[in-house]
Amino acid sequence: MERELGKDLEQGKKRVAFLMDNCDAVEEKGYMKPFTPEELARMKESLSETDIEINDIEEEKTAAMKDFKARLEPLTTERKKTLEGLKKKAEFVTERCFKFIDQEAREVGYYNENGDLIESRPAYSEELQTTLFQIGRKTGTNN
Repeated sequence: MERELGKDLEQGKKRVAFLMDNCDAVEEKGYMKPFTPEELARMKESLSETDIEINDIEEEKTAAMKDFKARLEPLTTERKKTLEGLKKKAEFVTERCFKFIDQEAREVGYYNENGDLIESRPAYSEELQTTLFQIGRKTGTNN
């Protein structure tokens, strides 16, 4: 088989008519049609322009993502803190607390600045050592 047929005829209707008149059958068939050097050069130029545009958009996206992350981070932290509080129905704080030892009940109680009992436990033996002179506890009333 020859590599080319009808190349001596003008491209267009005459070449198609020659090929149709001399063939055995006409069929639809898929194949890989090579590009011309001009088409390849245009495609390479188009590819480089597309790459430059993609790079610009990705740089914009990165900058926008940094902005979104900076805006989201404090909100996310606040959300975690709020969810933790809702889950535990309390928050952990470190405050000045006042320790009271009840010698008779052999217990120790810690009170916050509002006067609320926040913790109580049995007293340790060293906390129960009595002094020679015990002064009665004053409650702030007339006793």
